[in-house]
Amino acid sequence: MVMGRLASVDLDTCLRNLVVGGKMERGAIADWKDIPVELLLRIVSLVDDRTVITAAGVCTGWRDAICAGVTHLSLSWCKEHMNNLVLSLAPNFTKLQVLTLRQNKPQLEDEAVIAVANNCHDLRDLDLSKSFKLTDRSLYALAHGCPSLIKLNISGCSAFSDVALSYLTIVCKNLKNLNLCGCVKAVSDNSLKAIAGNCSQLQYLNLGWCDGVTDLGVMSLALGCPDLRAIDLCGCVLITDESVIALANRCHHLRSLGLYFCQNITDRAMYSLAANSRVSKHELWKSMLSSYSNSSDEEGLINLNISQCTALTPPAVQAVCDSFPALHTCPGRHSLIISGCLSLTSVHCACALQAHREGRRVFSLAHL
Repeated sequence: MVMGRLASVDLDTCLRNLVVGGKMERGAIADWKDIPVELLLRIVSLVDDRTVITAAGVCTGWRDAICAGVTHLSLSWCKEHMNNLVLSLAPNFTKLQVLTLRQNKPQLEDEAVIAVANNCHDLRDLDLSKSFKLTDRSLYALAHGCPSLIKLNISGCSAFSDVALSYLTIVCKNLKNLNLCGCVKAVSDNSLKAIAGNCSQLQYLNLGWCDGVTDLGVMSLALGCPDLRAIDLCGCVLITDESVIALANRCHHLRSLGLYFCQNITDRAMYSLAANSRVSKHELWKSMLSSYSNSSDEEGLINLNISQCTALTPPAVQAVCDSFPALHTCPGRHSLIISGCLSLTSVHCACALQAHREGRRVFSLAHL
């Protein structure tokens, strides 16, 4: 668990003063409950979240100190009764900025999310993924109680509507990271227009398997969210080249693009991506060299998934690969994903070409 900034404490010295049973040596502190707040929070920062919650129940002093000092909390370890746990914790842990409620099986109900929204007004990052039981009431509550949200993961929350999602974006205008994978009812062209109109700072968006999305929605995003860095459109089977062209033309900071199973994508989209590379030939060579040192400073695409995009041809994809040297097809560094596209096996990244040249040079030297 990550804690907020804590006061500097000589932890070793303090712990040496503790004796078995919780008593302190002669000097001042008489019991565990009298441990200085700074030391308590330092100790709590070293243990897992389940232990943090247990520690908060030791006494009112510990509860008040821990609840005031904890800003990050995950309850994903809770396999049963998460809903009741959230209801009991939310009124006390009011300083939370990051809360993870990811579940393996659906437990959360609207009342728990409403309790979080009513008490945790500083939330910046909330993970509600796989919460199949939640309804629009939860999104409305978050809009009213947590307007400072920057990151929201509601992937798999299939009951949310596009009306509720649109309303959330009106209030939570600071959203930068939004995971809507599998939110088939919430993600429509209308809700994407709302996101584009209200969340201009958006950088990361996952629309995976939201099969109602069309070019109209994606083009709205490209226009309204020019700072997009990553967008996953896997399984958005209705989109065409127009979506990719709009992203290429408008989102110049785009680093990751997922087009898995978007079978309406053709070479036009690939050539548009290549044409919008802002890297000169000199910078291409420099960027290729920096890729060997795992530098992430270069501009342009570093991940592209075109698996199952069977209409694409090798020259078009090679043009993209040549324009963005951080895209790799070589073993161990795959960032250009072409599985299911047998026609693209001839596409190779810059370092594969470099390896071929090095091999020829070594062969020539060996035969001198």
